[in-house]
Parts: sequence; structure tokens; C-alpha cells
Amino acid sequence: MDSLGGVGAALIIGLDNLFPPIPSELVLPLAGFAASRGVFSLPEALFWTTLGSVVGAIIVYWAGALLGRDRARALIARLPLVQVTDFDRCEAWFAKHGAKAVFFGRMVPLFRSFISFPAGVERMSFGLFLLLTTAGSLIWNTLFVTAGYQLGANWHVVEDYAGVFQKVVIVGVVIAIGLFVYQRVCGRSRPAADPDATVLLPVIEDRRR
Repeated sequence: MDSLGGVGAALIIGLDNLFPPIPSELVLPLAGFAASRGVFSLPEALFWTTLGSVVGAIIVYWAGALLGRDRARALIARLPLVQVTDFDRCEAWFAKHGAKAVFFGRMVPLFRSFISFPAGVERMSFGLFLLLTTAGSLIWNTLFVTAGYQLGANWHVVEDYAGVFQKVVIVGVVIAIGLFVYQRVCGRSRPAADPDATVLLPVIEDRRR
């Protein structure tokens, strides 16, 4: 970051998508600390880190689209420090939740690196993928970059709370999905109004009179 500025921040964060063992929870606060030192401004730190996240996700998306599921899975199996089961969990999560998985997946370690693969394999609308990826990445990056900016030289403290925030995000997703399912189930359990009965009711009342 000191030598390349914002471009360096974008490259490091982009690699988080291509090589998941690089922890963005550590790099993002460091970008905030660099901004506090004047290497670049805070808005520039947010722009470049988010750009890196999005570009990295796009590369993985098109890799999934071009390679297909089996070859993408085989490619992941060759990466060091990465387990194929991580890809399988992301694939199952995407199959179950679709667009929501892409948005919230940007805020969950490992998932944000792999969630673009099934999105590409299933040829999810690229425009929607880009929108959700940008929004999710911007939220995640803003939290950690701003924390590093505020903490200054103690930027590394943020990593200690990354796991807590991850759990908060997961609990939030579970609650949101639970409410959605509850509303759908309640909606189906209510008897639908009979349009014929609604039309005939005034006629029946008139005849009774």
C-alpha cells in the first residue's frame, strides 16, 4: 500500500477472492490505518478496497461460468489451505438462497471467496450479481476500513472482533430467512376469498329483502 497506494489496496483485497487464505479482516483495517497516515484518503481507501473486492469476485464469477461446476470444483481442490467442502457449502447455500446468498456472502469469511463460483456456474444475472456484490462488499469494507482508520496504530485489534461480527451476520441472515418462511407459510394457510361468493353475496341479500 505504501508503494502502490490505493491500487495496492485493491490488489491485496482482490486476491482475497482468488486465494481465500489471505484474510481481508486483517488487510481492510490496515488500509484504514494507511488512510489515517495519509497514504490515501478514507474515501479513496473505501473506493479501492471495494473495487478490488468487486473485480476479484467478477473474475471468480466468469471462471465459474466458463469452467462449469466440476472443473471449478477440481480447481479449488488444488488450492493450498483450501478445502473442497467450503465450496460445497457455498454451492448449497446459493442453491437454497440465491441472490441473498451473494449479498450476505460478501460478509462471511471464505464464503465471500467462493460464493461467486456457483453464481457463475448457474449463470446468475450478471447485473444483479454485480449490484449485490458491490453493495455487500461496500458494507463489509466500510466497517473494517473505518475501524482501522479510527484505531490508528492499533488497527490489528479489529481482527479480534471479526469472528463476532461474522456470527452477527449469520444470525441476521437466519432471522431474515425465518421471517420470510413464516410469512409465506401464514399466507398459504389463510383461505383465499371466493370471488364468486363475493359477487353473489349482494344478490342473495337483495332477494332476502
